[in-house]
Amino acid sequence: MSTLGLVVNPVAGDGRGGVVGERTHRLLARAGHTVRDLSAPSLVQATDRARAAVTEGLDALVVVGGDGMVHLGVGLVAGTALPLGIVAVGTGNDVARALGLPRGDADRAVAVLDGALRTGARRVDAVRVTRRGDGEVRWYAGVLSCGVDAAANARANTLRWPHGHARYVRALVPELAAFRPYGYRVRVDGTLWESPGTVVAVANTAWFGGGLRVAPGATPDDGLLDVVVAGPLTRRDVVGLFPRLYRGSHVHDPRVQVLRGSRVTVEHAPDLGPAPPAAFADGEHLGALPLEVEVVPGALGVLG
Repeated sequence: MSTLGLVVNPVAGDGRGGVVGERTHRLLARAGHTVRDLSAPSLVQATDRARAAVTEGLDALVVVGGDGMVHLGVGLVAGTALPLGIVAVGTGNDVARALGLPRGDADRAVAVLDGALRTGARRVDAVRVTRRGDGEVRWYAGVLSCGVDAAANARANTLRWPHGHARYVRALVPELAAFRPYGYRVRVDGTLWESPGTVVAVANTAWFGGGLRVAPGATPDDGLLDVVVAGPLTRRDVVGLFPRLYRGSHVHDPRVQVLRGSRVTVEHAPDLGPAPPAAFADGEHLGALPLEVEVVPGALGVLG
């Protein structure tokens, strides 16, 4: 049997994370696995404990929570042979949705990852981000955003209700009050897009914001990134375009483009507009532009 590291976000799923984490531990132990609980009172402490443990004979790292916990796990195991197991019990679960993993069902999730421990993990792409200037490297699995969507993400992270994409919608409304298009310079492989803009999303998977299909053509195993850019929309334009994100039909709007490539640079173009907000990936804060983004094919092992 396997030796597993387990990291639980106890407040995920509106406080259900702790209970689900305990059940996950029991189910994995009942299946014959040795489980080392690496959870801690803070995310920073849990990250430090998990980072130390991944080099100490683990066969897999299992995270219990939402996209934030997945982001933590991806940051620890991407580019290594150690696979990641996901028990998705958050309010968004966009990465689990994209990977076809169970959401909100610990028993099914554990059954899936237990089966994969016996048959082998599947490899999917992960995305490496480098902040130009300080050289810091981060990884993500889903979508990086650095437009009005990122500003809404930052505000949504301060809200306790409602759930999923409804929280994102609630956060977007006040952001639009003072909105004016940002200035971007985006290079996707050999293609340059320079424009005042509203949305820039660098997508390895289709969904963000708790079920918004921002990049409907993105798949996590094709070795490419779908870069969705929207030009200088007005507040009214954003309000009109936003509902189309649920279906992914916004990509048919002539003001929206989808560029595909493996390497992306995103930076502020001061002559075209104000600085874009800090970037978020998998719903987690990454930092200010400029950013160098690169997809690494097969960099992430997933149990399921």
